[in-house]
Amino acid sequence: MINGDVNGSANSARLSREALLDRARGCAVGAAVGDALGMPLEFGPARRGRYQVRAMQAGRLPAGAFTDDTEMALALAESLIARDDLDTDDVLRRFVDWYRRSPADVGNQLSLVLSSVRAGRPRAEIVRQLAGRQGNGSVMRCYPVALRFCVSLPRCLQASIEQSDITHPDPLCGAACALVNAVIWHGLRGADAATAVERALEAVELPDALRRTVEQAPGRSADELQNTGWALHAVESAVWGLLTTDSFAECVIQVANLGNDADTSACVVGAMAGAVYGLDAIPLDWREALHGRWPIHSERVWRVADFVALADALVGRGGE
Repeated sequence: MINGDVNGSANSARLSREALLDRARGCAVGAAVGDALGMPLEFGPARRGRYQVRAMQAGRLPAGAFTDDTEMALALAESLIARDDLDTDDVLRRFVDWYRRSPADVGNQLSLVLSSVRAGRPRAEIVRQLAGRQGNGSVMRCYPVALRFCVSLPRCLQASIEQSDITHPDPLCGAACALVNAVIWHGLRGADAATAVERALEAVELPDALRRTVEQAPGRSADELQNTGWALHAVESAVWGLLTTDSFAECVIQVANLGNDADTSACVVGAMAGAVYGLDAIPLDWREALHGRWPIHSERVWRVADFVALADALVGRGGE
């Protein structure tokens, strides 16, 4: 799955710590902002032209509220900080605790896995139940791994696959997470969008279908993108958005307005674009609107400053 330290830490552009932190903060905030922008468009039709949503709007949640995509990323991030590494048992425990609290939304595959774990079913039995399932639930939450392992690309890619395997053990899902985090990893270190994708494709061994999809994505029209809950489609939409636009805002707007699984694909591209463009590139009104309760149903309201602090903590753990 990993082709070694291709363009790894020894050969990557060395940024100042402040520049790295700015891009890490952009990644964490960008993922949550993309999630919130896509939230009211989830399960809806694609929107074109003057019908596009270009500002935070209310949907099943208030305008600017993040969804389960961000909640799961927060659970993963907090485990990475608390355990000072990827501890898959601890991550799973946190996911089950989140599920036990009855989140407002949870994907079908995640529900199957977490309900099975709660019921005490053996791991082997759960994995058999997941045969052929390639949902995007591990891709939407994967960005904290890239921030935590921002020094070592091989460790970043391996941990990306390991965190995917907790709930999405299909190799395509693991490869999708590794690719997304490789793009983020190179973005953190100063690569522009095209270079980050190019280097990610060199670094990660992808299933043929996923590699073809990623390579062909920038040549597709919006009408050709299905943007479903399939991991392959989430990555296709995110790479398309990243490579066919030239700003954070336009990138996330175009992906969110693909409809269908809009919040997830916008979350994924928000993480990648945030790493490429940095925190200040995210529109201020989007940042100011961003909010959500974490832990869910608690009195603790997360806002942009909390995501900034989270990014700083993850990068600090990375030993840069």
